[in-house]
Amino acid sequence: MNKPGRQTRGLFITGTDTGVGKTWMTAMIARELMGDGTEIGVYKPVCSGMEIGPDGEKFWPDIAILSEAIGRRYPAERICPQRFEAPLAPPVAARLEGMTVDSSRLRSAARWWRGRVDLLLIEGVGGLLCPLTETETVADLAGDLGYPLLIVGRLGLGTINHTLLTVETARSRGLPVAGIILNDLDGRSADISRDTNPAELAARCNPPVLAVVSHQQQAPMERWKVTGLPQLRQPIRIDWRALAGTQGD
Repeated sequence: MNKPGRQTRGLFITGTDTGVGKTWMTAMIARELMGDGTEIGVYKPVCSGMEIGPDGEKFWPDIAILSEAIGRRYPAERICPQRFEAPLAPPVAARLEGMTVDSSRLRSAARWWRGRVDLLLIEGVGGLLCPLTETETVADLAGDLGYPLLIVGRLGLGTINHTLLTVETARSRGLPVAGIILNDLDGRSADISRDTNPAELAARCNPPVLAVVSHQQQAPMERWKVTGLPQLRQPIRIDWRALAGTQGD
């Protein structure tokens, strides 16, 4: 229910690439905040990549994960108003179905959440320069919505370059970055870069490295920790409300 005077804060979760764990990360943050009694909204402006469930019905895994994270409190159409079947960039997937991504709907559907929730988690598509419509990228939408970015990167070789490029793109467009999360997707120990990624990134960019997380982990956020940064080796709790901003901040 829309509550007059309620100020909805938000975070825009973006990635350094596709498949780095944005949906999983968004869901984990949502579950933690739901446990604290915060009214949480989750919004994925557009989703491509449909699957067939055991019941033979079409479903979009990302939407199902986000919906479950907030206890299925809102209709799937509010979580993601535009869905396409092919696992391709949204305008390409839409084109295959003889459709286009509705640019105005990307924004109006985000505005629907204002006043209804305390904090809105918006999950982008791919990285900041991923095509979102025929003429726009994810960065264009992030700029219009005005919430701080949370960058999710893949822990391992190559992430320093990908993460710094994402930070540079955000800076060039005036997009505030709340912080960086590095996601250990597969738990391999042979790659020494995994141990050095956090400190190397911390030394080379202003946004803080908030945590290194394990993609298979289901523990509360306060049990997660940053490795490779001596001052943050102990388990920490991240204050997501403090990192979030209001629209237009």
